[in-house]
Amino acid sequence: MTTLVDLAELDVAETESALETRGIQRFHARQLYRWIYRRGITDFDLMTNLSRPLRALLRDEFLISTPRIVKDETSVDGTRKLVLELGDGRCIESVFIPDTPSMTFCISTQVGCAMSCGFCLTGKMGLVRNLTAGEIAGQVRVLATTTGLLDSPFNIVLMGMGEPLHNYDNTMKALQILHSEHGLAVSPRRVTLSTVGIVPGIERLAHEPLMPNLAISLHATTDEDRTRLVPPNRKYPLADILEACRKFPLKKRNRITFEYVLLDGVNDTPDDARRLVKLLSGIKAKVNLIPLNPAPGIPFTRPADTRVDRFAQILADRHITVSVRKSRGRDIRAACGQLIVEGGTKKTAAQQMALLMK
Repeated sequence: MTTLVDLAELDVAETESALETRGIQRFHARQLYRWIYRRGITDFDLMTNLSRPLRALLRDEFLISTPRIVKDETSVDGTRKLVLELGDGRCIESVFIPDTPSMTFCISTQVGCAMSCGFCLTGKMGLVRNLTAGEIAGQVRVLATTTGLLDSPFNIVLMGMGEPLHNYDNTMKALQILHSEHGLAVSPRRVTLSTVGIVPGIERLAHEPLMPNLAISLHATTDEDRTRLVPPNRKYPLADILEACRKFPLKKRNRITFEYVLLDGVNDTPDDARRLVKLLSGIKAKVNLIPLNPAPGIPFTRPADTRVDRFAQILADRHITVSVRKSRGRDIRAACGQLIVEGGTKKTAAQQMALLMK
């Protein structure tokens, strides 16, 4: 039995080569990309500018895998959370956040996550597997089609399930696929990659021709506190992460975003705020404060608004650009740190750290 080639996993050049080896002219790759990414069409029979014999050949040789929507919930604030089933039956979650002020897609890069951050439900799943490039890009196709934004600009944040730099190659290939002028033509300026601070990944990212905006999930101002909240800090401590950030190439008006989840009585004191100012010295930075989105199983609480405001004011008084993220989709558990699906396989702490060390 012939194994079908999955066009969802191929960039334009790879699609051209796959067609050429089957006696199909290379220019048809660009047509296929337009159908798949600009029109959201994955049925070869509906690609009407291709000849009938060509469509029949494509059906015999290729497939276009696409995550399947198994649940679609809408929050009172308009946020939508999609549970998507992959080809092996595993599920992930993706989120559409309207008017932020742009339309934003929050995309997953792994089924589960190995980072085990103490305030994040995804970490409770453990890492099940990496997503392929086609599965990452496929989420964007599904969201753009479902929300009617195939012909409109949107932003992408790689802040869903998983650690993008723990699945580096597939993540970067997905961005390449999405950037193609023959497809969705997503500019890297519209993409933000969030990482807990995988230093080798940050260093690799600094040399990418398609470089997304960088966001660092910091969440603490001492190594002792951060290791307790973000276990990968054992391998990549604050000093190493911040040094990589100082060396990271930025365009004139760009800044690195530092995300900081505020936990009541844990990392939200004035001393924490003042230490954060010192840590960010010499870095073109902006800070995104995220009051915890509580959920069952998370052993922390959300600080009072007065504590959040005091923390933000200390940063602002010391000329740090700071914003407080407004929680979106909390009522459908679509907010930051709340993404989780059934069927994850929780690994031991030792197993999770072994995955990280690879």
